[in-house]
Amino acid sequence: MEPISDQVPGEHEAPARDRQRARTCRTRRVALGITASIAAVLAATGWALGGGNSADHAESGDRLRVVTTTNFLTDAVGVIGGSDIELTGLMGSGVDPHLYQAQAGDLTLLREADLVVAVGLHLEAGLRPVLDDLAEDTRVVFVGETVPTAALLPAESGGAQEYDPHLWFDVALWSDALESVADTLTEVDPGHAVRHRSRWDRHRAELAALHEEVGARLAEIPESRRILITSHDAFRYLGRAYDLRVEAIQGISTADEATVSDIDRVAGIIAEHGVRAVFVESSVSEQTSAAVLDAAAALGATATIGGSLYADAAGAAGTPEGTYPGMIRTDVDLLVAGLR
Repeated sequence: MEPISDQVPGEHEAPARDRQRARTCRTRRVALGITASIAAVLAATGWALGGGNSADHAESGDRLRVVTTTNFLTDAVGVIGGSDIELTGLMGSGVDPHLYQAQAGDLTLLREADLVVAVGLHLEAGLRPVLDDLAEDTRVVFVGETVPTAALLPAESGGAQEYDPHLWFDVALWSDALESVADTLTEVDPGHAVRHRSRWDRHRAELAALHEEVGARLAEIPESRRILITSHDAFRYLGRAYDLRVEAIQGISTADEATVSDIDRVAGIIAEHGVRAVFVESSVSEQTSAAVLDAAAALGATATIGGSLYADAAGAAGTPEGTYPGMIRTDVDLLVAGLR
């Protein structure tokens, strides 16, 4: 596969920018409401900041208490930390991190943690105020924010620069992000540093092989059929890394609402290019995808649902797709079968 470019595709048509600005405004309104809800939970539970002390745990011989957000991130941290950490994930299969709100039990787990690991880049929008406050006393790592911004895809808005958080769909870039987990574990848990580093070295090699595998599999899709249509805009990194055109009905966040013009736009693409499959997502409602298929049918197209992709959450724990590599392989198999 080609190495990751240091250049970010920067040319976007004005209508796309306008749509994204509008969607970002809607997302921010949702985030403000979520923040208010979190404040109410904090007040009701009497939750005070001030997390665990990782140095004290390391010296006492106790396992490091680590809390993660999404389940595919939990899988990755578990592979690196192994049995040397006590790991708890907040979000399970089918949970949408864009909309997730902290519960009272989550706040207790976060307060008692020695290390908290999140994707960041506003993926966990509802948790971000809590995580930012927690970072004053507890080590918090936002893995997506450790990647150089030149490698991230922009999410243009009407203000400060923001970035697409779905970087795990570029396996090589996700590997770069996870380096921060290995570095942090070796730093805060020096007694197990050699084992953390050894596990990471093995996993990094596995991810490098997975990156090549994904590229080879997606190359099986003919050039004329390399158009991926999904529920929300979570697959742009996949498109950039593995040469697919990606079109989404909703924006980068699932808090964005699809408009009639969004539905008509995607239906037009299906009809124009003869797209045969549209993909839904495990953590997103199928309603808008069904509306797109109806609109495409009215234009004479015959597209169908190609399957349900794992986008913002992996599968159930204990299943192959419940791991990050299994989640990626399952998605790739569906894409090849549906588009080829």
